Amino acid sequence: MIRKWEVAKIDSQLNHAIELFKDIMIYGTERVIKSIDHEVFQTYSSEQLHMMQIISKTEQVSPGRLASLQGVHKSAVSNRIKKLSSQGLVKVTGSNLDQRGKTISLTREGQEIVNTSNEAISTHIEGLLAQELESEEIEEFIRIFEKLKTIMKVEEDKA
Repeated sequence: MIRKWEVAKIDSQLNHAIELFKDIMIYGTERVIKSIDHEVFQTYSSEQLHMMQIISKTEQVSPGRLASLQGVHKSAVSNRIKKLSSQGLVKVTGSNLDQRGKTISLTREGQEIVNTSNEAISTHIEGLLAQELESEEIEEFIRIFEKLKTIMKVEEDKA
């Protein structure tokens, strides 16, 4: 039987974990992007790179879904799509499901930009963490984030 103080402790620990997760999402992303000295981060905005990352993960996505995933209005997504399309990084095609709908996908050049930014981010984060984390901590990090990814994916599918 779980006692009230044990439940309170678990709730407190979970709230602390959530706050840490939010801090890392907000400030960690900003720190990483601002501290990477790579041409791709001077050429493209973090919003554009984020959009291309989403498209890369989903392969094809609607503008509405992009807006939802980026937490912005459809007009902001529309502007980003136009700019990236004019640069030959994304292509817009009609949806098979809806005559009015569109799907967005990356071009080969767009995927190369995503690969370049991923490599730069990975190298940078590896440099930040390599001296700070033990092998066991990295294994625990992976275990927890795999579990979080599974939980978040399930929640995403319900939406």
